[in-house]
Amino acid sequence: MLETRAWVLHRGERQKEGQPVPAELVEESFSIPALGPEDVLAEPLYGCWEGNMGHALQRVPVDICRLRREDKVVIGNAGVVRVVETGSAVTRVRAGDHCLVFCNAEPDEHGYPVKVLAYDASHTMGLLARKTRLPQHVLIPLPAHSRHSLKQWAAFSLRYITAWSNWRLAYGCWRLQLSESDCPVPFVVGWGGGVSYAQLRLARHAGCRVAMVTSQAERLRHLESVGIIPIDRREFPDLMREPARFASDAEYRRRYIQSEKQFLARVKEAGRGQDVSIFLDHIGAPLLEATLKALGRQGVIATAGWKLGAELIDLSRSTECTKRHQHIHTHYARYAEAVAAVGFAEEAGWLPPVDDERIYAWEEVPQLARDFEQGRVASYFPLYAVNPER
Repeated sequence: MLETRAWVLHRGERQKEGQPVPAELVEESFSIPALGPEDVLAEPLYGCWEGNMGHALQRVPVDICRLRREDKVVIGNAGVVRVVETGSAVTRVRAGDHCLVFCNAEPDEHGYPVKVLAYDASHTMGLLARKTRLPQHVLIPLPAHSRHSLKQWAAFSLRYITAWSNWRLAYGCWRLQLSESDCPVPFVVGWGGGVSYAQLRLARHAGCRVAMVTSQAERLRHLESVGIIPIDRREFPDLMREPARFASDAEYRRRYIQSEKQFLARVKEAGRGQDVSIFLDHIGAPLLEATLKALGRQGVIATAGWKLGAELIDLSRSTECTKRHQHIHTHYARYAEAVAAVGFAEEAGWLPPVDDERIYAWEEVPQLARDFEQGRVASYFPLYAVNPER
């Protein structure tokens, strides 16, 4: 059994007054079991902090240690590793290879993910360790002599693969209803976030008119520089809808209605009068009503997760049927999709622009967790370094 240093998540205390107690990562020694025939020992190089890591620390919606029946867990399921040693039956990678981590740890019979590496998949280990053990089926060798940096590939590994699968289905559903002669230039809008950003770059590559909502001045400038129409979220600050408060608080209701009108006006302006063809919504329930009002007939609303609301209520099925709206829900991707995404990225340059951004050092990982939770990270793809490149 090998010992390594890791940032470790421990099993939580019992809930206080029905609320989970958030966790702090602890740097300590962590034991790595011996490699099985299809396992790989790897050195993480760069990891990308993902929303599921924040969920794990907040223990929302679950304490993953309790879920996995383990006392402690090493999280981190997006990034790039260097292979150090391989088990006797490993055929996909060799020692010395640089690989993308593909976090589909437990697929269903068709290859789509059921449980995720270093999250809800038991006895799996993530990248917040100097060395880690990974099954070979969660590794994708990077293109030989890639013209893109390891930092870019680390940022690519979860959000961009998620984006590839979700966009492929959403755009396919749109085109099943409206051909290119019906609508040669679809209008695609996304709420701010790394997955939406990646999808909008794909949409623009497909010839769509694209816009994205964000509240940070730096991001607004960047979006414009890459051909994405920026929509300033600060112009409609009261758009988060709380149904009970909307019904009981007249002043809140007035502010919400005003923000919604402003939002719809800005979207209509960005589309030059065209309704939204595909709306990328990875936020959730508080923005659903406004999102659906912006969505045109035969429109598609696509999601691959949620940030602020998992449960949807007050959805009118009759309205959605009448407008022929399609609701697309996906969860990460299967292996063949990830390989296709990597191939397209290498050829077309479809990767995150992260080379000039701050990289958190190993000892700064807890600070990264706090900055991410408190909204102080400017990048859509916050990176941390584990081991040096070589």
